[in-house]
Amino acid sequence: MFFDGYGYHGTSFEQTYRCYPASFIEKPQLETGDKIIMPPSALDRLASLHIDYPMLFELRNDVTERLSHCGVLEFIAEEGMIYMPYWMMENMLLQEGDVVQVKNVTLPKGTYVKLQPHTMDFLDISNPKAILETTLRNFSCLTTGDSIMVAYNNKKYYIDIIETKPSNAISIIETDCEVDFAPPLDYKEPQKPVASLPTGKAPVQDEQPAAEAEPKFNPFTGVGRRLDGKPSKQQPSLSSTSASKDKQIDTRNVSGQPSAGSSSQNATRQSQGKLVFGANASRNPKETKKETEKDGKQEQQQPKEKEEAKFQPFAGKKYSLRG
Repeated sequence: MFFDGYGYHGTSFEQTYRCYPASFIEKPQLETGDKIIMPPSALDRLASLHIDYPMLFELRNDVTERLSHCGVLEFIAEEGMIYMPYWMMENMLLQEGDVVQVKNVTLPKGTYVKLQPHTMDFLDISNPKAILETTLRNFSCLTTGDSIMVAYNNKKYYIDIIETKPSNAISIIETDCEVDFAPPLDYKEPQKPVASLPTGKAPVQDEQPAAEAEPKFNPFTGVGRRLDGKPSKQQPSLSSTSASKDKQIDTRNVSGQPSAGSSSQNATRQSQGKLVFGANASRNPKETKKETEKDGKQEQQQPKEKEEAKFQPFAGKKYSLRG
C-alpha cells in the first residue's frame, strides 16, 4: 500500500527523508529538546494507523549505522524533508540534506538513567539537578549512547547517556525515573601524597664516613710559644703529643710550603715552629739570634747592677761637729 507516492506500506509507519537543521525553519526551540518537524503527509498516514501515543520514532543512519530516538513537534515541513535539532544530527553523523530513515516505535517507560557530563563546568552550576529536570521536560525519550545538550545561562553543556533501564531506549514522559551521575569526562582524581624520605637524609649518610675520618678535637694539646722568640722550657705532655702529632705535621707543612708568587717574602719569614709578634716579625733569623744573645748578656749584667744599687744603711762618710 502506498500513500501519495511516498512509499507508505503495511500497518506501520516507515519512511526515508532528507534532514536539515532547525535553523532552516527558524525554530530555535527545537535545539532544547529531542523533537523533530515532519511533513503533513506523515500525519495523515499516522492517523490511519493504530499507533500508541505519544508518537515516538526511531531514526537510523544506514551509512554510519547510527541509531537514535525522538518525538515529533509539528507536521509543517515540506514533503520529503524533516527538520531536527543540530545536536541530534551530530550524534548520528548527519550532514545537511543527508538521508535518514524514520520509523514509528513504542518504548517502555524508563526507571533508571545514568548521565555523564563532558566537563566539570556543569557541576559548578548552583543547582544542576533543577536545570536538568527543566531541560528533560522538553525530551520525550532517551537512548543509550546519545549525547544531549543542556542550555543554561548562554552556555551549552553536553551530557552523555551512559545507561538506561529497562532497555537501551526509554520513554521519559509522565514517569518517575531515577537519575545517577558519573564523574565528568575531564575529571581527574586527586593524587594521593606519597610518603617520601627526608631530602637531607641521604647526604648525611654520605658525609658520615668523611666526618669519622677527621681527627677529634682535643683541647690544650698545643705547644707553648714565647712572645720574644726564645725557646720554651716546658715540654708538652705525653698524652697531648700523641694526639697532636698529625695536626702539627699538617700545620707545619701548610706553613712551610711557599707559593710561587711570594718568593720575595720568604727571606723575611720566621723559622718554623715560632710565633713572633711586633717588629720581630719582619726581621731575619740571624738578626733575631743576635738579639737573643744580647738580651741574654743584658740579663746577666742586670743582676750585678741590681746588687750594687742596693741600699746600705750607715754607709756614708763621717763628719765631726768640731770641724
